[in-house]
Amino acid sequence: MSRKSLSGLTVLAVALMLAGFVIAGTAQGSSLPEDKGAGSILYVCNCGENCKCNTISATPGKCACGSELVTTHVLKIENDEALLCTCGKDCTCKINPDDPTKCGCGKAVKRVNIKGMYVCNCGAGCSCNTVSDQPGKCKCGVEMRKI
Repeated sequence: MSRKSLSGLTVLAVALMLAGFVIAGTAQGSSLPEDKGAGSILYVCNCGENCKCNTISATPGKCACGSELVTTHVLKIENDEALLCTCGKDCTCKINPDDPTKCGCGKAVKRVNIKGMYVCNCGAGCSCNTVSDQPGKCKCGVEMRKI
């Protein structure tokens, strides 16, 4: 085999390896909490029971009172409220069937007003629990509606 064709094979092998890494990285990168059956991730103020700032965001940051927003997972949407678990973005909890005021992990369910946000419009029994600050489609493909 000539040196030129050996060099060409080396370049081809490296290109195929890189393509494999890119494909594997893309597949891993799409593994969002929503893919595990969880709801949307929301960032909310959690500065205590007397907190009146009710800050809610689709991105991390600070709430109106200056506290850091905490990462929550949407368990359920009821009218204009989201029921949230505060165990973080990788949470796969559901509402505890024995105590609807608690998540499956034992943490208290937090209720926040989501007026002005967009939610999945897939109807009664919808378990998408998709909430966004932008219009678009929810994870089940249905057009979202503004609350």
